[in-house]
Amino acid sequence: MAVSHHRRIAVGTAAIALTAALAACGMGGGTAEQTGSNQLTVWFPGTDPAESALVEDTLVPAFEEQTGAEVEVTYVDYADLSNKLTAAFAAGTAPDVFGHGPAAVADFVANDRLEPLQDYVDGLDQADLDDLATALPGGQVDGEQYLVPLQMQGWALAYDRSDFAAAGLDPDSPPTTWEAVRDAAAQLTVRDGDGAITRSGLLLATDPIGRQQSFATLIAGAGGELVDTADLTAAFDTPEGREALDYYVDLFNGDDAVATGLGVTYSANPTAQQPLVTDTASITLLSANAISKLAAEAPDLDLGIMQPLRFEDSDTPAAFGGAGPGLMINADSHVKDLAWQFIEYMTGADVNQEYVASFGGIPVRASAADSGYVAESPVLPAFLDAAPYFVPNPNVPGWVQARDTMDAHLEEALNQKAPTDEVLADMAAAVDDVLESSR
Repeated sequence: MAVSHHRRIAVGTAAIALTAALAACGMGGGTAEQTGSNQLTVWFPGTDPAESALVEDTLVPAFEEQTGAEVEVTYVDYADLSNKLTAAFAAGTAPDVFGHGPAAVADFVANDRLEPLQDYVDGLDQADLDDLATALPGGQVDGEQYLVPLQMQGWALAYDRSDFAAAGLDPDSPPTTWEAVRDAAAQLTVRDGDGAITRSGLLLATDPIGRQQSFATLIAGAGGELVDTADLTAAFDTPEGREALDYYVDLFNGDDAVATGLGVTYSANPTAQQPLVTDTASITLLSANAISKLAAEAPDLDLGIMQPLRFEDSDTPAAFGGAGPGLMINADSHVKDLAWQFIEYMTGADVNQEYVASFGGIPVRASAADSGYVAESPVLPAFLDAAPYFVPNPNVPGWVQARDTMDAHLEEALNQKAPTDEVLADMAAAVDDVLESSR
């Protein structure tokens, strides 16, 4: 579902040189100065009402007042975003600026959809470059900048400290390995008189996309990888991949299962419906944004956050995360300088902090660690401490399709339709086919 909002202010005697037909078809070239245009179209991903209200009612009007621009903002649900962008590019109506996750960037680059941003980035002050140093690589393909992240992201295990205490576990010293978490989950799991689980000890996401993110977190903690980026082949049909998938499947299956609710979406639920709030789980895997909302909207929940975990035979803890969604410029835009002004504005220190605070996100700038927003948060310092251990999805052509391909095979494994060894082999072959066709 897409919701479009138009922002207009008076711009004096500035003339709009583009005809309505030219603007509608999205054709043409040159900068805003060459075309005389001060109109900018921007698509943001997502449906968060607090975020969209801030952008539409405060941030965009302030940008318009500063620049004399006329900005049309459209919010598009992530589930529809790729298809809507594909259709818009085909029709010549794609926006000047659009947001997406970093995993999609390489495909856009391979299809010549993006304006390279390296010259713009190189023009930033060194202080800004240093401040954005952790975020910028997440928007690069072959060393060239194409996306500038609007936020950092990370996934962590959130837990109910009171459940830990009631089970005789120390809430101040949570487990540091996946094996120890499983042992704790066994003590935290609650069953009814028939043996059915009524409270999951450890709940990882098993909804579409969530499956891949859960597996990505587990294989990172096992020391494995999803893709060999050197030769663009699947890298998870390995002992590390088997350890991760066996662990994941065993959470939900067998007499000693510690989780229930396969396929149920919980991570995007309102706070009141979160398993930690409804007492249907003691530990859940959640994003920084979701945990921030939990802390803010469920103050009676005694919330704990674990640092990234490792398996016992791995040396380094790790979790899924890194650069989050960001903004890109359409290669066919005829207001590229104005588009860059908007990206630079949205990633400025004060604006970006206000933006991510609307949904409890992690700021894109390192200097935000010293801000009141981070210091006063019961959640964000833990994620900033964990940042060095976050591992992103591979930014390679075909990854979005490869991710969706993995999801279907992971669902098969979780429902025990095939042994995990067989699933891994089939999943690797299918991902190899996707990556090969995308070269």
